[in-house]
Parts: sequence; C-alpha cells; structure tokens
Amino acid sequence: MTDYSIFPKINATLNGCSALLLVIGHRLILRGKMAAHRAAMIAAFATSCLFLISYLYYHWPGHGGVVHFHGTGWSRPVYFVILLSHTVLAMVIVPLVLITLSRGLRGRYDRHRVIARWTYPLWLYVSVTGVIVYFMLFKIFV
Repeated sequence: MTDYSIFPKINATLNGCSALLLVIGHRLILRGKMAAHRAAMIAAFATSCLFLISYLYYHWPGHGGVVHFHGTGWSRPVYFVILLSHTVLAMVIVPLVLITLSRGLRGRYDRHRVIARWTYPLWLYVSVTGVIVYFMLFKIFV
C-alpha cells in the first residue's frame, strides 16, 4: 500500500512557493523589471499547476482521503471561515489567472493590468490560506 502522507506537506510547500513567487513578481513589476516579472509569474503559475496536480492526486478516491479538523472552541469557526473563503476563491482564481497570464503573454498590458489588480491579491490570498489550512490541519490542532 502506498503512503500518501507526504502530499499535504508537498502541497503546502508548493502553495508557499507560489505565494513567494507572486510577491517577488509583484515587486519586480513595480521596479519596472518586466522580463524578471514575467519569469516570476510564469514560475508562480507553474508552481500552482504542480500544486493542483498534487492536490488532486492526493484527494483522488483511495489515496489521501478526507482529513478532519480536530480543533475545538474558537479555532473551529476560524478554520472553517478560512477554509470556505480559500475554497471558493481557489475556484474563482483559476479563470482569473488564465486570463491575466494570457493578456500578459500576448502583450496586452493595458488589459493585463486591469485584471491583474484583482488577480494578484486573490491568488496571493489563496496561496497563503492554503498554507494556513495545512498548519491548522496537520501541525497545530492534531
């Protein structure tokens, strides 16, 4: 039988790397370093894609399965608010990222900037809350 227990740690690491690359990419474009910004954002996209593949594989029936939250008291509503917002925005962010990336790669920078103002903070939120969910599930409230 295969041990899938490493996958949550891999997923949290990929989310954390994605968040870091997003912040780096954002700082680079603020400094006018377009080529470096492009590289960082493509790396963030690739990292997020790897996360999604790993996440889906882990949660495939017969693999990692469902993990229940064991916290009590105040931590339960906090966890579920974070989880709910993370899950909903994770679904919303996929088309936003694809549109934003497409516009940037095609050189439609005016339209890219308009949507990137929404995509960046939402994508960063999803990446960071993914790491928070991991810590709440596997490190803090076990």
